[in-house]
Amino acid sequence: MTDAPVQLYVNPTAGRGRAGKRLVRIEELLDEAGVTIQTHLSDAVGDLERQVKAAVDRGASRVIVAGGDGSIHEAVNGIMAAAGTAKLGVIPTGTGNDFAKACNIPLDWEHATRLLGDRIVADSAWRRIDVGRMNERYFANGVGIGFDAKVTKVARSYRWPIGDLVYLLALFQCIVDGVITPALTITADELTRSGPTTLVNVSNGAWVGGMFHIAPMADNSDGRLELLVADPVSRLRTLGLLPKILSGTHVGEKEVSHVSVRRVTIEAAEPVPSHLDGEVMPLLKRFEIELLPAALDLL
Repeated sequence: MTDAPVQLYVNPTAGRGRAGKRLVRIEELLDEAGVTIQTHLSDAVGDLERQVKAAVDRGASRVIVAGGDGSIHEAVNGIMAAAGTAKLGVIPTGTGNDFAKACNIPLDWEHATRLLGDRIVADSAWRRIDVGRMNERYFANGVGIGFDAKVTKVARSYRWPIGDLVYLLALFQCIVDGVITPALTITADELTRSGPTTLVNVSNGAWVGGMFHIAPMADNSDGRLELLVADPVSRLRTLGLLPKILSGTHVGEKEVSHVSVRRVTIEAAEPVPSHLDGEVMPLLKRFEIELLPAALDLL
C-alpha cells in the first residue's frame, strides 16, 4: 500500500447532520485499521466537488466520502472531471443511501468503515462500476425527470429528522398538489415515444429516495442503464401503485414501460424538473443521457 494518505471528505450536514456527528468515530475506526487519512470538510453545495477535483488533479489516488447520495454525487463529478484518476470509498451517513445499496455497502456506517479500512490496508481488489452522464453532469445512481423530481425537490425542503420518511411525505404532498404530466419525446436504443408522461427514470442503481425500489433489475456494473417511463396516472392510481413501487413489483403494470439502454435523449415541450442522484437540477427542456461503462473504481 502506498504511503500517501487517503483523502477523507465529509459533508457535516449530510443525513440531517449525522455525518458531522460521526466524524470523530470514523477517523478513529480508520486509524485503528491502520489507514492514514487527511480529513476535509465541505461547507457549501459544490464545495466537496471542487475539493475532490483539486486533490485528484494534484495526484490523490484514493478518496473516501462519508455522507449521503448528494456527497457521493459531488465526489463522482470531482473525480470524473479531474485530470487524474482516483478510486472511491463510501461510508454511508446520508438519508437515503441509494448508492450504498446499489454497491452492497453495509448501511451500518461503523461496519462499513471497518470493512473499508481493512480493504484499504490489505490493498484488496477493487470493484469497477458504470457511471452515467446527463448533458455536462455525471451521475452515479440515476436520473429522474418529471414527477419524481418534483417529489425530490419537496423532500429536500423538509428539515425534519425522520430519515427516508421525508420522501414518502413529499410524495403524498405532490399527489395532493396534482400529478404533473409534461409532454416529452423520448428517443432511445429500443424505444421512441411522445406525449404526456408522469415520470422518466434512468437508473444505474435500483433505489431512489431511500425506499422506492424503482428499478429492481438495475446493476451498476452491467454496462447498461434501465429506462422506466410512466404514462399519465390519476391521484388514486398513483396511490395504488405506491406499494408496488416500494416493493419493486410495479414493472409490468400497464402504465409502466421499461427498456435497457446505453443512450437516451429526452426533449420536453416546456422546461421540466429533474434530479441527478437526488440533487435537484435547474429546469431543462433537453436531456442527453449516456452510459460510461466501467468508468469508476470503488475501494
